[in-house]
Amino acid sequence: MAAASEHLRFAADEGIPNNPRLPILLHHGIDAVVGDAAACERLFAAHGWSGAWRDGIFPFHHFHSNAHEVLGIVAGEATVRLGGAHGRAFRLGPGDVVVLPAGTGHKREAASPDLLVVGAYPPGQAGYDVRRGDRAEFDEVCRNVSRVALPPGDPVFGPAGPLTSAWPLPG
Repeated sequence: MAAASEHLRFAADEGIPNNPRLPILLHHGIDAVVGDAAACERLFAAHGWSGAWRDGIFPFHHFHSNAHEVLGIVAGEATVRLGGAHGRAFRLGPGDVVVLPAGTGHKREAASPDLLVVGAYPPGQAGYDVRRGDRAEFDEVCRNVSRVALPPGDPVFGPAGPLTSAWPLPG
């Protein structure tokens, strides 16, 4: 796999906490996810990320306070805003994989009609919540985010991948 990875951080944005400790990882050029949803699911599962689904990305700001999430762009293109309303928009296409730590705001701003995303979660986190940044819940979601277990490794590259150096993984 010829790939490049970016590490991104965003401060809390209104009712979206983002993750104060863990950066977003954005992997580009992951050939194994291009055009084959089953291959993308197998790649994530091989590295301990399961509970896979196939769909798009919600068109509203949201985050998961009790789970980390990986999104693999299998087909189509999307503009996705990360970090909340004051975050940053990214144009994502086939072969892009976004690893979102718990609490990270994300929203689809635009998409091609053929957009297909595969999402998955670390062990025990497939029962994720969907939060929309209600300020009355901010303290609760921050506590939730701080308690989310770290994954066994990077969903694309495994225990020796870029996530291992960016997130303080157990072991």
